[in-house]
Amino acid sequence: MSVDNSASLYADRIDRYLPDFIRTKVNTLVKWDLVHFFHKNPHTADTAENIAAYTARDGSTVSDELADLSEAGVLQVTEVSERKIYALTEDEAMRELIHAFVMACDDRDFRMKAIRQITDIAH
Repeated sequence: MSVDNSASLYADRIDRYLPDFIRTKVNTLVKWDLVHFFHKNPHTADTAENIAAYTARDGSTVSDELADLSEAGVLQVTEVSERKIYALTEDEAMRELIHAFVMACDDRDFRMKAIRQITDIAH
């Protein structure tokens, strides 16, 4: 497969699947940051409080957003000693979507469209 065909398939995947991923899963900037955090740290399993500290975000907000991401299948949550522990999902299809999203974020035009979509959702 040529480089142009690979790029074309990748662009098609972005156009087809990522708008829905943003609309239904990464629909706030905090969730965006959390998805990036778990993509860069795929073996992390920790509490909302610690994840908030790692990402320099408000603990209450992070806790709510982590719960949403786990309900959406982006993260998995387990309880250990009555504390919720969040980790990246083991679902391979979701991990591929997360990877595609993070890689697409390297493109300025994609980031601008995604931010516009998120801010439209918020209003």
